[in-house]
Amino acid sequence: MEMTGAKVLMECLLEQGCDTVFGYPGGAILNIYDELYRYKAKGLIRHITTSHEQGAAHAADGYARSTGKTGVCFATSGPGATNLTTGIATSYLDSSPVVFITCNVAKPLLGKDSFQEVDIKGITKPITKKNYQVQNVDQLAETIRDAFATAESGRPGPVLIDIPKDVTAAKTEYTRLTPKAVDKRKHTFRAPEPEKEDLDTLLEMISKAEKPMLICGGGVTRGKATEEFREFARKVDAPTAITLMGGGAMDGSDQLATGMIGMHGSQASNRACAGCDLLIAVGCRFSDRVALKPSTFAATAKLVQIDVDPKEINKNVQTDHYILGDAKRVLELLNERLPQYHHEDWKSYVFSFPTETKYDDVPGTLTPKQALSTIQKTFPDDVMVTTDVGEHQMWAIQHFHFHYPGQLLTSGGFGTMGFGLGAAIGAQVGNPDKMVLHITGDGSFRMNCNELATEEHYNLPIVTIIFNNGCMGMVHQWQKLMYDKRYSETTLDRGPDFVKLADAYGLKGRRVSSTEELKDALAEALEEHKKGKGYVVDCIIPKEELVRPMVNGGTNITDFLLD
Repeated sequence: MEMTGAKVLMECLLEQGCDTVFGYPGGAILNIYDELYRYKAKGLIRHITTSHEQGAAHAADGYARSTGKTGVCFATSGPGATNLTTGIATSYLDSSPVVFITCNVAKPLLGKDSFQEVDIKGITKPITKKNYQVQNVDQLAETIRDAFATAESGRPGPVLIDIPKDVTAAKTEYTRLTPKAVDKRKHTFRAPEPEKEDLDTLLEMISKAEKPMLICGGGVTRGKATEEFREFARKVDAPTAITLMGGGAMDGSDQLATGMIGMHGSQASNRACAGCDLLIAVGCRFSDRVALKPSTFAATAKLVQIDVDPKEINKNVQTDHYILGDAKRVLELLNERLPQYHHEDWKSYVFSFPTETKYDDVPGTLTPKQALSTIQKTFPDDVMVTTDVGEHQMWAIQHFHFHYPGQLLTSGGFGTMGFGLGAAIGAQVGNPDKMVLHITGDGSFRMNCNELATEEHYNLPIVTIIFNNGCMGMVHQWQKLMYDKRYSETTLDRGPDFVKLADAYGLKGRRVSSTEELKDALAEALEEHKKGKGYVVDCIIPKEELVRPMVNGGTNITDFLLD
């Protein structure tokens, strides 16, 4: 059947099972939006128009992380495309499968500094698994199919397809493939089968270990290996830390869970890392927030890395042994042969240290622990949580016990302030029956609070909690600890009034500064949620209370930086 490139794109999205797109229209992509008009009218594809392309990118990312599907995002040429780059890099560093589709100026105008022309393929090359510019409409369908296969397979990640405007208007013959036929194209992207000799070696190392420790990374979630990992942890009977991206893959309330590891991690996790004799990391790339000093990281331990991406092996730390393969498959094979181990003395030592920060109660004020405990007791156990980046992010990972993969959506590798609200929009769109909670700070929320307009327009009942201490908390604390309290440009003694801002967007909100006030606000938020409405809580935290403890009740940044 002959059809335009724009229609081919729509048909290929349906082939891939895509029914939701996030984006923002513009001149170069108008042919696609015109075709979208028809598909939307038929109820085939839903489009969520955000306030900014960056919000669309984060929403597509949040949709992908929370549903397990590949997210799709549209943007036009020039600034529309470049506005995506922060979102693309965020999904790339966190291995989130998103297909970004941009349109460019017509082919005769490429390379001539035409209006709203940019080499988005060149710009995004370092932050995508693969990117394309389609010069011939006859190649469009195959390119789209390849893009989805690439985004979803192996170590997931973003891809970008750039389509000149005249290609979207050109016509070609199109034959629809069934999902089964499309899936066959993914065979070249399969993860390698683990080597038996590598499995044998690790099993022997486990048998000799007296103080084993596990790290659960984001690869456990991405590899859908949660149950296999939890079984592995129980059989090895090892204290288990999570990375920021591993939240929920290991149940935070599990008796083996020590909390987050690294610069902002718990004392239990960091002490275990320092004292273990075998450290097995699954789906963890040992970033500088986990292994700030690679030469002394887990210095007394044999270090084992299990990962699907060969580029991550021995990149940041040198391993004593590694297994290359899909986390789910590797753990399945290990669990088949693992006996039950017991390490009671070792566990008693590790859990003698706190797994989260301890705070002194100050009458009439809120500590992060008090606030998050109140929130978790009030909202459903399966509430999805998105965060921005900063101290509030670290408090959330410490004090909110995540129970399932995809429950926590946060920017780990790229550290993107402004990620949370867009991600919450994507999560709520993809999971309409779940409550979505957006935890942010007053600095982060200013970045993309314009997406409250999207939340209100589409009746997305997202609850936003702003930890408001009047400063860029994490950077402010670094200035206290390492820059002799020279608080250069990190004090946010300015507007807006976040409750009035919410009202301007048609949402209710309340400012709170005590546990009782927070309880009242959350009760009102639940009532608004039942009506399909979002809510904003401006949670006032005393600045000096926030600056004092960074992590884990005794081990702070300066401790972590010291040998």
